[in-house]
Amino acid sequence: MKNWIANTGDKVFLLALWLLVAVSCIAVLTSKASPITYSLLLYVPLFSIAYFSKYKSLKFGFIAYLLFSFLGDTSSLFFTEVMLIKASSVFYFLGFMYLLIMILPKFKLSEVQPLVGPYLISVFLIIAFFLFQIYNILNLTLESTAEVQLFGLKSLSLVVLGLVAFGVYLNTQTKLSVLFLIGVGCLFFSVILNYINLYYVYRLEFVAIERILYTVALFFLFKHAVLDKEQIQEEKSFNSSKVLA
Repeated sequence: MKNWIANTGDKVFLLALWLLVAVSCIAVLTSKASPITYSLLLYVPLFSIAYFSKYKSLKFGFIAYLLFSFLGDTSSLFFTEVMLIKASSVFYFLGFMYLLIMILPKFKLSEVQPLVGPYLISVFLIIAFFLFQIYNILNLTLESTAEVQLFGLKSLSLVVLGLVAFGVYLNTQTKLSVLFLIGVGCLFFSVILNYINLYYVYRLEFVAIERILYTVALFFLFKHAVLDKEQIQEEKSFNSSKVLA
């Protein structure tokens, strides 16, 4: 029974993922995106309930990320089509910033290996160059300056988040850093597909894959948050036992 309770979060994720795959197939066959959009609204609350039933609290940064992600997911219910992209971009950007705040203390410059620092800077400059080129293209094609600026902020925050997560992994190579890196990687590809759907070509297949990647990202970020909390609790228990000894 205890093992079943311990894996409740994983079971909920697998059920939710299969549900999303089934809904996505139906949406593609019927050429309707609404089933995917509305089913996705369930996942942040569903995962939250599953994990909070066992872990009564999580880090504030992660809770804030979940809140802003959920607001981004539900933007279509509260904003008109004109404001939808801007509103969701603001919410997702704030969510990415809270993830960055959460992982940044683990990225210690003093522990960066000699080859890691220049490598990360080179990758950042290359990605930033391509982002700048896309930004210039969108600046010429889109009428809304605010939308272009939000594209830049959201993209840049996600790139920095990814590089920091990668840097933490290269420095530590722990299970905790791997979970976070996979989660951020899934987010990154999900956002790329979202940009393709918005600014290049809209295809329901891309929407389905984007949503599945987003759901997988949520799962790995939850796993990271839970493992991080477990390690903190173990350290507290170990330190208190040393004091008592």
